[in-house]
Amino acid sequence: MKLVTYLQDGKEQLAFCINNNLYNTNLANPTLPATMKGLLDNWEQFIDLAKQTNENIISGKNNTPISGTLTTEKILAPVPHPTSCRDGYAFRQHVAAARRNRKVEMIPEFDQYPIFYFTNHNAIQGPGEIPCMPDHFQKLDFELEAAIVICKKGRNISAKEADSYIGGYMIMNDMSARVLQMEEMLLNLGPAKGKDFSTVIGPMLVTPDELESYKIEPKPGHVGNRYNLTMTCRVNGIEVSRGNTGDMDWTFAEIVERCAYGADILPGDVIGSGTVGTGCFLELNGTGLLNDPNYKVQWLQPGDVVEMEIDGLGLLNNTIIAEKTDWSILAQKKK
Repeated sequence: MKLVTYLQDGKEQLAFCINNNLYNTNLANPTLPATMKGLLDNWEQFIDLAKQTNENIISGKNNTPISGTLTTEKILAPVPHPTSCRDGYAFRQHVAAARRNRKVEMIPEFDQYPIFYFTNHNAIQGPGEIPCMPDHFQKLDFELEAAIVICKKGRNISAKEADSYIGGYMIMNDMSARVLQMEEMLLNLGPAKGKDFSTVIGPMLVTPDELESYKIEPKPGHVGNRYNLTMTCRVNGIEVSRGNTGDMDWTFAEIVERCAYGADILPGDVIGSGTVGTGCFLELNGTGLLNDPNYKVQWLQPGDVVEMEIDGLGLLNNTIIAEKTDWSILAQKKK
């Protein structure tokens, strides 16, 4: 099942997405919640009914009219108001390349346990324009990731049972202002202002049953569902990144186990995978300069169109927009 949140008469509306057509959940079945929050908060009560309604639309047993399409409607983040947003660090290739480019050794702790950080869940957005302040354009970057949403409350969950807490999967673009990020992290705290202006998810939430045909075995020594999903990012129509969710060295189940240790995870919590190998300009530029001192570095600019695509999860399209201001916090640093 593929679920989309779109804007209808100025309000958020949940819809089934079938062949890029949107079917309002309430028109399809008045018993179903009207919003993603309503579904996630009552997942076990409604998920079977939602899946059956979705199947009935596909088979023709339910003749609900089309409410719009992915291209004609204003598509919001599938989970517009996450209860929290964490981002993991699951791809060893990305971590190793980034450290190599900084001329530091690979950190052995990466292979011992998964880690994550909290980012701004109030800065979540879906397809469309990404407004950026002047300081954000000091090495503005994308990060190509996958993400999950939690669908039931849990605490101290083992990785072996953690997949049952995952409601679905999405594409994530963890936007990054690298100059702000790198300055802050010199103080060994963060990231904060380098990340908190925008995190993009979408265009849809895809339930795990839709991805069964992509499932592969976890890597040796790991547990949890793992999928063979090609991941790509294009900037202004040119492919700049390609990877695969199957390259995750830590599964989402193992990341969830870590998140839930001694703390509640809640319906609506969004958790990112971390950046896939080659999945950002910071890594690509560093590798390019390592191999060729004359390599031409690239960062996102106003007007750039960023398209992220993951097998089974759709296409996430955003345009970078410059805020009309000259306000800079970088210029306010004390001497």
